[in-house]
Order: sequence, then structure tokens, then C-alpha cells
Amino acid sequence: MTTAFVFPGQGAQTIGMGKALADAYPAARAVFDEVDAALGENLSNLIWEGDIDALTLTQNAQPALMATSVAAIRALETEGVTLDKAAFVAGHSLGEYSALAAVGAISLADTARLLRTRGQAMQSAVPVGVGAMAALLGLDFEAVKEVAAEAAAEGEVVQAANDNDPTQVVVSGHKAAVERAAEIAKGRGARRAVMLPVSAPFHCALMQPAAEVMAEALAAVTINAPAVPLIANVRADVVTDPAEIRALLVEQVTGSVRWRESVQVMAAKGVTEFWEIGAGKALSGMIRKIDRSLTSRQVGTPDDVKAAAQA
Repeated sequence: MTTAFVFPGQGAQTIGMGKALADAYPAARAVFDEVDAALGENLSNLIWEGDIDALTLTQNAQPALMATSVAAIRALETEGVTLDKAAFVAGHSLGEYSALAAVGAISLADTARLLRTRGQAMQSAVPVGVGAMAALLGLDFEAVKEVAAEAAAEGEVVQAANDNDPTQVVVSGHKAAVERAAEIAKGRGARRAVMLPVSAPFHCALMQPAAEVMAEALAAVTINAPAVPLIANVRADVVTDPAEIRALLVEQVTGSVRWRESVQVMAAKGVTEFWEIGAGKALSGMIRKIDRSLTSRQVGTPDDVKAAAQA
């Protein structure tokens, strides 16, 4: 059985995530301690005992989810599961940073600081209330691209931002254009159009100011070749060259998350099982919809870690 490790994106955060891992595994606790030191604040306390609204702020959620994922990787390593168990790694949006930290392409401290910068830059790129995102259920990616093109006809931005699975594509852009896209989609057979509770329109052209910030931030950090090949969000293909990884992380800010294609590429390369590393189980649900022959398991608690190690 060939395995890939996949890492969740924003929306998976919960108060208390990673606490049991930190209590059970010193190596996992060391991850949270190092992230706290890198950021110069007690992010761990917010994750484990704080307010969910504060944790959900983009600038907090991104490094918090990354820390939880890397802590799970360190727990797996303690149980004897090394990175060479995985044929590939991939992450959904910010999860790509978690993947790169996990496989040594970017140091943990640099990843924490990059995600804090990324969260702040994405939040400040568009004034609150100007942008929006909506999940369109029941239309595929090509159909949603056509919907977005029609909805943007009045000069506002709206793009197909996340190709999550065959039944769910997320659009992002100006609020009015996203609302138009939702209505057009329903007229073209979408089962539902759900406005998402997000504070900014991620993965669209409105994020260009954030992309420029990230280009500068990424230029200042060392990126190594990953120990395990990465399937990159915006390319949906294997990337191992550090210069390419750097460029694609910048492109990712405004580009589409091609998750459905990424899973299909890994499956075509022989992956049959996906381990969702960190908080939540959203990716596992998407993977089932992409290809029901694929299996998945969550690795986010000590029990999960032990079960995965035994498997």
C-alpha cells in the first residue's frame, strides 16, 4: 500500500487541538514551544485554552494549524513512523506550508513566521466586507469557471478558487460578484451555494498585495529540497526544486487550489491511502468524493498516532 501524507487548511482549527499530542509526546510539545518562540508569543495557550474567534483570525489559525500538523508528524516519528513512509506530501492552501515544514524544506521557525506574515497580509489585502467566498455544490470546476466568467462581467473579480472535489468548488472575489456567481450557479443546476464565513477573499486576484508581501518574505528564507516530493497546489504535480517551491508559494496566494487534481495525480502515481496529518477530517471527506477506491485515516490524536504506527 502506497501512502501520501496530506495537511489540512484553514477551517480545521478547534480549541484544544494538539494538546493531547503535546502531553503524550515531548517531541510534539517541542514543536509548540518552538513556534511560540519564533512568534514571540504564547500561541499554544490560545490554541489550547483560548477563544475560538481569536484562534480563527487568519494570522493565528495559519501558524496554529501548521504547529498541530508538525506536532503529529513528530509524534509519528517517536512511534517509529519515518517520513519515508510517505511517497508524497501535499497540503490544502496553508497546509502546503505544513507539508514543507514536516519534510524539512523550510525550518519550523521560518514556517511559523511566514504563516503569521501570510495571514496578516491576506487579511489586510482587502478591506473587511469588500470580498467574499462561496462554496458551489453540485457543479464541477470547468462549469464553475464559466459561472465565474459570467459573474465577473461587470468588472469585478470572481474566480474559481478551490477545486476541492467533483461536487464542491469555491469561488472568491468581490462580494457582489460572488453573490452573482452563486445565483448563476443555482440557475445552472448547483444544488446549493453557501456563502463562507471568511474574513477575506482568498486565492483570487484581489490577494495580489499579499502575494507581493509573500514574495519578499519568502526571498528571505532558506528553502531546501523536501525529503519527500511535494504535490504543489497551483500545479497539481510533483515539485522538488527549492526555487520552484518558492515561486509556487507566491503564486498560490492568488492562484487556485487544485486539490481534486492533486489527489488524482497522487492516485495515478500509485497512492492508495492518505493520512490526514493534524486537525480535522475535511480532506478525508474530499478524497472519498474524488475517488471512492482510495482510503484515508486521520492522524491528530495520540490514539490516531498509535493506530497509524501499528498499521
